[in-house]
Amino acid sequence: MNRTMITATNTLAQLQKQMDIISNNLANIDTTGYKRREATFSDLLFQEFRNQTNANEEKNRLTPLGIRQGTGARLSQSQIIMKQGNLKTTDRQLDVAFTKEGQYFRVLVQDENGSSIQLTRDGSFHLSPISKNEMMLVTGDGYSVLDENNHPIYITGDAKGYTFTENGQLVVEKTNGTRQTINLGVSLVKKPQFLVQKGDNLLGLPENFAELGVLKQDILTELNGPLRAQIAMKQGALEQSNVDLSKEMTELINVQRSYQFQARSITIADQMMGLVNGIR
Repeated sequence: MNRTMITATNTLAQLQKQMDIISNNLANIDTTGYKRREATFSDLLFQEFRNQTNANEEKNRLTPLGIRQGTGARLSQSQIIMKQGNLKTTDRQLDVAFTKEGQYFRVLVQDENGSSIQLTRDGSFHLSPISKNEMMLVTGDGYSVLDENNHPIYITGDAKGYTFTENGQLVVEKTNGTRQTINLGVSLVKKPQFLVQKGDNLLGLPENFAELGVLKQDILTELNGPLRAQIAMKQGALEQSNVDLSKEMTELINVQRSYQFQARSITIADQMMGLVNGIR
């Protein structure tokens, strides 16, 4: 196949992945606590042709010797952007938003593969009845919110009010005058690029730690004990996504133009091959 076609085809496949990332960002522009992703590209291998055997013939040359021909570009990384989103006031007691970057709630997710602890910035919580006098704190999708010991949070008795403190505590006021204080499970993500998107606005840890050469403590830290002083959250508000519509649309237009350019390259290469084959 013509080298121009190979280069264009390689790049087309990677541009399609970038469009998928941008489309996913746009689709989640109204998703609470969603963090946008950004594509980063790098060049594929270059092939070098040593067309000059005598280096003395190239004295005072500023560029490297030889001719270098690339084979296209590839998507090297889909980087998650941890920038803080705007806060939207709801005045709902069970709504809470982080006011610092990198902090996540821990939730328990149960699926066909078993149960696992995952992370979310979505602080729109609800109460799910367990028995007559017991309720469980869950996310909008029904996942159990965990405490600092990674246990589901159960609220017993008749509650009349809920207060989230700035350092990550849930204080439940009962009708009988007593209080139940619960430390929410909060993690600080230090290396977000190692996290895996699990769907439903959730992030999880990778399974191949040995292959990646990192440990769990390198990626995140559980803010328990004295570390809870680092937690910062606000009750009665939700964090909006950090997706900028104008920026995403501009980037989408640029990718579409690049896609059209690569497709046009294939068409021109095909026409050139047709002309060569038609020479008598």
